[in-house]
Amino acid sequence: MERAEEEDKKMVENWKGDADGILVFTGLFSAAVATFLGNTYQGLQLNSQDASAFYLSRIYQQSAADNGSQVFVPPSISDPAVFSPSTSIIWVNALWFLSLVVSLTCALLATMLQQWARHYLSVTHTRYQPHKQARIRSFYAGGVEKFRVSWAIDALPALLHLSVFLFYAGLSILLFTINLTIFKVVVSWVALCLSLYVVITILPAVFLN
Repeated sequence: MERAEEEDKKMVENWKGDADGILVFTGLFSAAVATFLGNTYQGLQLNSQDASAFYLSRIYQQSAADNGSQVFVPPSISDPAVFSPSTSIIWVNALWFLSLVVSLTCALLATMLQQWARHYLSVTHTRYQPHKQARIRSFYAGGVEKFRVSWAIDALPALLHLSVFLFYAGLSILLFTINLTIFKVVVSWVALCLSLYVVITILPAVFLN
């Protein structure tokens, strides 16, 4: 039993360490994504100042027409009734909102993992008679293997990586619409990081040592 307890404690500590790292990263990353979204989501709806300018110009036009004069209205003042956000801004916001949701989901799952790990230790290491404690530990350890808990824990970093890649994709689209030079520089760096990520992911499967 002592050896089993040591193995359980080591396993749970590894889980907690992974969860702590995920929580720290998701906290910082989610804050950064939310900051970007705070500026870009406004492009999905009509600017109230533009709407006010349009209606004021219409009122001024009507007043001028009643007096028999004509007023030139700048073409930049568009009709709010026909407002439609650009395709690029829709994609940017969709990718960033999805990135934020995936990141927050990782944080939620990591928190649940910490709670489950504490529960696992408290149940399996409660002092009973040796044979009863062994049966309890065997029951819960069997559940860990049956439901592939280790696979679920390994999936959390993968979800976090997906969240980062979604953010990169949205950032690339946004920069493409703003400045091509900045777009090329950022995309080059993202492509380099992505290549390193693929290499580091594949290397352990190719070189077992």
